[in-house]
Amino acid sequence: MSHFFAHLSRLKLINRWPLMRNVRTENVSEHSLQVAFVAHAIAIIKNRQFKGHLNVERIALLAIYHDASEVITGDLPTPIKYYNDDISDAYKKIEKIAQQQLINMLPVELQEDFHSLLDDSYQTEEEKMLIKQADSLCAYIKCLEELSAGNNEFIQAKKRLEKKLKMINSPEMDYFMNHFLPSFSLSLDQISEQNSE
Repeated sequence: MSHFFAHLSRLKLINRWPLMRNVRTENVSEHSLQVAFVAHAIAIIKNRQFKGHLNVERIALLAIYHDASEVITGDLPTPIKYYNDDISDAYKKIEKIAQQQLINMLPVELQEDFHSLLDDSYQTEEEKMLIKQADSLCAYIKCLEELSAGNNEFIQAKKRLEKKLKMINSPEMDYFMNHFLPSFSLSLDQISEQNSE
């Protein structure tokens, strides 16, 4: 008997942004799906608009599993995770152990297939960077949604993420931001009105 998927189903019980007041809580499971949507789109944009050669389906799968180890570790808040290099390095080691724990839950004959999805040492630098871009974009989208709902708790997080996103030299991410991000600050009525014009 394997407990792998029973563990993964519990990602919906792990809330993100645990130190901040949220208008609407976000769990790791729904975050992972949104990161998969965005990463897949960025990969397509890179291939179509900027002569990339990414496997867009693999990118989507990597994004789906990018936070799977948090079912064991929980979601450590960013200010703690990156407080200093020692804590950051220690957390990376904990993540590796958790990734291996998940892999060990699988039947032996399936472990190799999931190893390349759960263990980021099997990813190219380009794949890792694209997943990180999508992850940061989704955190930024969360800030936009919270601020649109009147929650000023996310002002500093938005500023921090804006700086981070500006430092990334990625035309495909810039394309996504220019074409898709403005809608996240609009109400449903505003989005619907624009679609009907």
